Amino acid sequence: MVQIANIELPDFPLLLAPMEDVSDPPFRAVCKANGADLMYTEFISSEGLIRDAIKSRQKLDIFEAERPVGIQIFGGDEEAMALSAKIVDTVNPDLLDINFGCPVKKVVSKGAGAGVLRDIDLMVRLTKAVVNSTSLPVTVKTRLGWDHDSINIMEVAERLQDVGIKALSIHGRTRAQLYKGHSDWSYIAEVKNNPRIQIPIFGNGDIDSPEKALEYKNRYGVDGIMIGRAAIGYPWIFNEIKHFVRTGEHLPPPSIQQRVEVIRQHLHQSVAWKGLKAGINEMRRHYTNYLRGLPNIRDYRTRLVTLPSVAEIDAVLDEVILAYDGYKFEPRKINMDSMAYSCDS
Repeated sequence: MVQIANIELPDFPLLLAPMEDVSDPPFRAVCKANGADLMYTEFISSEGLIRDAIKSRQKLDIFEAERPVGIQIFGGDEEAMALSAKIVDTVNPDLLDINFGCPVKKVVSKGAGAGVLRDIDLMVRLTKAVVNSTSLPVTVKTRLGWDHDSINIMEVAERLQDVGIKALSIHGRTRAQLYKGHSDWSYIAEVKNNPRIQIPIFGNGDIDSPEKALEYKNRYGVDGIMIGRAAIGYPWIFNEIKHFVRTGEHLPPPSIQQRVEVIRQHLHQSVAWKGLKAGINEMRRHYTNYLRGLPNIRDYRTRLVTLPSVAEIDAVLDEVILAYDGYKFEPRKINMDSMAYSCDS
């Protein structure tokens, strides 16, 4: 069992990463149903919460069925972070996470996300302000450092633990790498093996298969792993990893019926949460990933992303089931670089 304050997770838990424009309640619901143990919201601007920005407030929506769930905030101002932590408190998530890892320019230029990696004293002050302003367990997600010449994750881990965080998730890249190259988990292992570190350490970066998850578990000794882009359009990855870690055997790839069932669940929950037009529009980014690997799928996909009603989309999905009934999917192989559009810090 892995413990984050009063939150009990199974041995070697699998966490769903907070991804901008992806990790909304409908997406989290299908990941939860397929094995995710702990999930996070999309990151939320502390300044947006304070301004009562509609989009920021909507990201606070959490539901009982998805617990345990954490709300993630970002910002570079101590007062704003403290006040936003108090706002988060009011919706009663299971924990509050701070994003010190998002590498995108619009966040970094505001001195937030991975931008804080250039000023560890500020990172400590921001974290302390949040810890002192909430009754929730506080966790952090970050990267190895700003660039290869300033990798400072060990200092970050020790100092943030000292001011009260209850777990740390580490993406094995620097900010300068963005999502390019390979993540280096050796630094994550060093943090985990540091006798001063008593909090759970979760690794993140490049986990895209059950084999890699088990390999990294054994090689680096982390308490659990966080999965981001590999879950987009493929929430089955969580249960596939759990089964492989437990048995050494692969689950069969989901059938076309199983894929369409999850697409429908995602679509219907998206419409229920965001309304008809926004819910249908939000789903359009997901069809390609859900149906990846099917031959001659373009015409169906084109219809799915242009139809204006749930009934019409459901009818096309019925056609997809009939057209590909009995189709044998190959084990999944993905190009992570093609999925690097979200701020998975």
